[in-house]
Formats: sequence, structure tokens, C-alpha cells
Amino acid sequence: MSTSTARLLGKRALVTGAARGIGAAIALKLAEEGADVAITYEKSAAQAEALAAEIRGRGRKGVAMQADAASPGAVQAAVDGAVAELGGLDILVNNAGVLRTGAFAEQPLDEIDLQLNVNLRGVLVTTQSALKHIPDGGRIISIGSNAGLSVPFAGLSVYAATKSALESFTRGLARELGPRGITVNLVRPGPIGTDMNPADGPIAPSVLPALSIGRYGEPWEVAEAVAFLAGPGAAYVTGNGILVDGGISA
Repeated sequence: MSTSTARLLGKRALVTGAARGIGAAIALKLAEEGADVAITYEKSAAQAEALAAEIRGRGRKGVAMQADAASPGAVQAAVDGAVAELGGLDILVNNAGVLRTGAFAEQPLDEIDLQLNVNLRGVLVTTQSALKHIPDGGRIISIGSNAGLSVPFAGLSVYAATKSALESFTRGLARELGPRGITVNLVRPGPIGTDMNPADGPIAPSVLPALSIGRYGEPWEVAEAVAFLAGPGAAYVTGNGILVDGGISA
């Protein structure tokens, strides 16, 4: 991991779904770069509070708020809470997401709805709420997926559809917000070793041969891409995305 250059000193960030895994790594990286950070979580209260304490231990404001990304009211309240706690909002990272795999012909409606509500509607509602507060020159970054561009395996149809929708949303919103200097981008992880998708999990043997770099990625590697897009060096990057996928999309 790179050392901090405090590129985000004085900025206020909200990272959704950040109690663990990729979201936690993003929150810590933004704090390392100088930002005050609010995070949301659904169920992992102890982990979220520990992460907020770690952020505060690095000399930044850190706050954790419970919010189900599938609930529009909870999401809107979380954005308002983050603004109140941090004194404003400059950076939004839409990280909250769920994955349910299986043959589409047999996928239960509740699993389809969950992925649509969290991965897509949750991002739309969070972003719309945040735009009431984000100033000119702000940053909106969503965590997409390599599956939003190509689908390397069966069983991902609904998940891939939600991530593909984020591609179009990102491009469209970038057009709207460009005049204000607000950039809108995606980071597209591939196989990243987390609790949800461990590098030694049952699907790993089928995933590894498809990678150009023969290992799973690590959460901090996704966080580095987010930090770049959140910083001043990415002011002319918008409506686009960064693949952090070990070459699985090559």
C-alpha cells in the first residue's frame, strides 16, 4: 500500500456498506488520505463501530450509522446524518452491494428484488440524496463489477444486470454534473478476497485460471483506485471506470 499524501485533507466522505471487506478498506484509505469519513452498515454494528474508532484514532472524524441499503428512508436518513456529523459532504462512495448466484430460471423473486433494491435503487437513492449537499468539484464513485462489462461465469445474470445498469447511470450522471465539476465514476472489482468471496473458497479453483494475475485481489487494491478517483488528480476523469480485476476481463 502507498503512503498517505493527504490528498483529501479537509474533505468529508460517506462510504456505504463499509463495516468490512472492500468498504472498510475504502473508508480507512480515505481517512489515511486526510478525509473525515462516515460509514453505513446493515448488521455488523460491532465491526462498524470498531472501524469508526480506528478512523478517529488516525486523527479524523469517524462515524458509523445503521442503514439498510434496500430501504430508501434509511438511506436518506444516513446521508443527512453523515452531513450533520461531518459538517458537509464532498465524496460519496456507493459501496453497499449484495450478490446472489444461481440459475436465473430458478432464482427466487426475493433474491432478484434484493439485488435490484440494494445494488441499483440503493445507489440511485443515496446519490440523489447526497447531491443536495455535494458542492461543485465533488466526487461520486460507485463500486461496480467486472461483471457489469462481461459475464465470465454462469449464475450471475441478475447481479450482472444491476452492475451493468450502474455503467449507464454513471455515464448519464457525469453528463449532468460535469458543468459543476463533479466527477462520477466507477471502480470495477473482479475477484477480491473477502468474507463473501474468500480467495480459498469453493469457487476459487474455477476462477483462478481465468485471471491474468494468478491470485485474488485484496480490498486495499480496490481502495487505492477509489482514492485516486476521489482526489485532485482525477479532476478530468468522469463518466468512466477503473477495472481492478487481475485481468479477468482481458
